[in-house]
Amino acid sequence: MELEMQLRTLAREAKDASRILATSSGAARNAALLGLAQLLEAHQAEILGANAQDLDKAQQAGLDSARMERLRMTEAGIAAMCAACRHVAALPDPIGEMEQVTTRPNGLMVGRMRIPLGVIAIIYESRPNVTIDAAILCLKAGNSVILRGGSEAYYSNMALTSLLQKAIADAGLPQAAVQMVPTTSRSAVPILLGMDEYIDVVIPRGGEGLIRAVVRDATMPVLKHYKGVCHIYVHEDANMDQAIDIIKNAKTQRPAVCNALECLLVHQRIAPTLLPVLGKTLGALGVSFRACPQALPLLGDVAEPALPTDWGHEFLSLTLAVRVVGSQSEAEAHIAQYGSGHSEAILTADYRRAMRFLRTVDASCVLVNASTRFNDGGELGLGAEIGISTSKVHAYGPMGVKELTSQKFVVFGDGHVRQ
Repeated sequence: MELEMQLRTLAREAKDASRILATSSGAARNAALLGLAQLLEAHQAEILGANAQDLDKAQQAGLDSARMERLRMTEAGIAAMCAACRHVAALPDPIGEMEQVTTRPNGLMVGRMRIPLGVIAIIYESRPNVTIDAAILCLKAGNSVILRGGSEAYYSNMALTSLLQKAIADAGLPQAAVQMVPTTSRSAVPILLGMDEYIDVVIPRGGEGLIRAVVRDATMPVLKHYKGVCHIYVHEDANMDQAIDIIKNAKTQRPAVCNALECLLVHQRIAPTLLPVLGKTLGALGVSFRACPQALPLLGDVAEPALPTDWGHEFLSLTLAVRVVGSQSEAEAHIAQYGSGHSEAILTADYRRAMRFLRTVDASCVLVNASTRFNDGGELGLGAEIGISTSKVHAYGPMGVKELTSQKFVVFGDGHVRQ
């Protein structure tokens, strides 16, 4: 009961703060973001110290390597947070923006005004950078945010939240606009998910189990970020050198992230040429393969037979499923069956095939002759991102500032009455 009262107070304060933010000036919100960048730079040592506490605790608890990588903060990572603050501050202010203004036959002027969503709860695991990315995007879009990070990142998240609140207060905005749930107890989550009178939207980021639990229990709308089972299909006419570079980047640059390549589909005509080179190149980088019967003898001793469960699996490691297909239609059918709606790519020199793939394949981002790693808010010009939505309602793909707003109809009349 005490925890519920504490969270109810936190949510009510966030709701009150959201009303102030909705009418705040873009200059004040930008000042908070720019001030935060300066604070992050000035307090880098304290942030890394807090993160070291989390890493030590996680190592003792036996956290797996993928989650350890997500938890780790570096000087380069903090520099990226600062750059994100400044980039988002430089974006146009969406709040109050008027769109689709038309004049009806009776003289009424009808338009749509962009407005904040209100109070957004973010429930996430491991990555402390989400604390900054989520908060600055919500703030820019005029939303209050309630952050519920994973217990493994507690010290890092609390250090970052204290700087966020100082930057907000220094800009003359309500400190309650950004709050971190001050407990690692799992019982806090279902309590938050029942507070639809205060919280307008919840965004879960983490493993599939977390997301399904949030979807099941939430009494407010959920913007889902499900797993990233990303495919690349290599058509028979693809440039082989280019294909090797793209596949290597998509699989090995950061294998533990959601836009990393998990399954490679190769046309049977290019497979005998491509796969032996790929096996040597990626094998030397530590990649192992789960291969179909046709691909297995072509990849060398770094491959083993694929199991049925390897198709549609998010490895989050240097493991890559490989299947040889007889046609583009077969590749598209495989993606339809096993994809997660995240990122899908085709490598081809044929414009018509590329356009067919773009139209046919259902994913939040579909790419032609490019790595799946580009499905990222920063890479696509949104600045930071709050997550990649794999559902089609409201937002589909990386969610930046504009995706954290809605629109309301506004009507201008001159004594109009309906007949």
